[in-house]
Amino acid sequence: MDVMDKASEMAAAIKETTEYLDLKQAFDMLKLDAVAYGVFQNFEMKQSELQQKAAQGVKISDEEMQELQTVGAKLQTSEAIVKLMDKEQAMAQLMDKLNGVVNAPIAELYRPQN
Repeated sequence: MDVMDKASEMAAAIKETTEYLDLKQAFDMLKLDAVAYGVFQNFEMKQSELQQKAAQGVKISDEEMQELQTVGAKLQTSEAIVKLMDKEQAMAQLMDKLNGVVNAPIAELYRPQN
């Protein structure tokens, strides 16, 4: 049994789940709203920049945090973005369950034997 083949099968199966299909539809709908999509892309870009800074040990200024929070607040005003975030949460829950299944053998390995 090749574990990478099984992983590829799981990836294909994920694309057939309700969670994935709902997420894809919500993202496709967001892209149809140019203003909301622009806000979304701006937030993603700023968040990525700050994550990279933090990973490099660079201090994030209060101004940069405030800017990210301001853009984040704009996200909440778009119905398309709110719906996408809801679908992202459902997808994350599915992925958490899958990670639990995949990681179970390792957790069992380290579980104390009585």
